[in-house]
Amino acid sequence: MREILTTAELATASAGDPIIVWAGQGLRHGVRAWSDGDAVAVAAPELSKRDRLAVAGPVDAVARLAARVFAEVGTSFRPFGDEQLIREFADRMPEVSYSAAFGWMDTTELPMVTTTAAWLEGDAGVDALLNEAAPSSYAWPGRSGVRRWAAVSGDDGELLSVAADAWSAPEFGFLAGVATRPGARGKGLSGQVCGFVTAELLKRHGRVGLMVDRDNATAIALYDRLGYTYRRVAAAHV
Repeated sequence: MREILTTAELATASAGDPIIVWAGQGLRHGVRAWSDGDAVAVAAPELSKRDRLAVAGPVDAVARLAARVFAEVGTSFRPFGDEQLIREFADRMPEVSYSAAFGWMDTTELPMVTTTAAWLEGDAGVDALLNEAAPSSYAWPGRSGVRRWAAVSGDDGELLSVAADAWSAPEFGFLAGVATRPGARGKGLSGQVCGFVTAELLKRHGRVGLMVDRDNATAIALYDRLGYTYRRVAAAHV
C-alpha cells in the first residue's frame, strides 16, 4: 500500500476517475489517499454528510487495500464507488454491508440556460425553503463543506428555488441542495438554478458532479438536459 500525496498522483493512479478526483478534495487537511496496484482508495471525512471511502479498481485489489485503509483510519468511512464494485466488495468482506444504490452524474458541458438565478449574499431563507421542500437534503446552510447558495427569487424577494455549491474540490465542482418551493414547481425554476450553478462551477473547476436518487426520474431528466451523464454507484458501511 502506497500513500498518495499529491492531486496529480491521485489523478494518475485513478486514470482521472471523476469520483476519486472529487473525493480527493484537493487532498485538503484530513483527506488521505492510497494505491495498491490498480486499486485506489480515498478516505474523505465529512464529504456530502458522511465519512466516505471512495474506491476504484479490481474488486480483489480494492478489498485488500480497503482492509489496510480501515486499519489506518477506522471504520467510520463508508465505501463508495461503482455499484457492481461495491456489491462484490461487500460480498468479499464479511464486516462490510451493502447499503444502497443511487446515481452519480457529471458534466464538462456548459449548459445553455436563460435564467434569473443569482448567488445569494448569505443564506437567509434557505433553511425555511429546505424544511418545506427538501427536508432530507444533505446540503444545509452552515454544514461543513457547503460554501454558497444560488436562488431564483420571486418579485417580492421570496426564494422559490435554490441550489448549493457544496463539497467542491479544486478540480471538481459539486452541485447539491436542490429544492423548489411546492407552489412554484412545474415552471422550470429548478432547471434555471441548476443551470446557473452548473455554469458557474464549470467556469471555476472545469467539471461538475452531483448525486441523485436513482428513482427520481424527473431530476435525472433535468440533469440530462443540462448535459450531465449518469453512472450507477452505491455505498456500503462497516
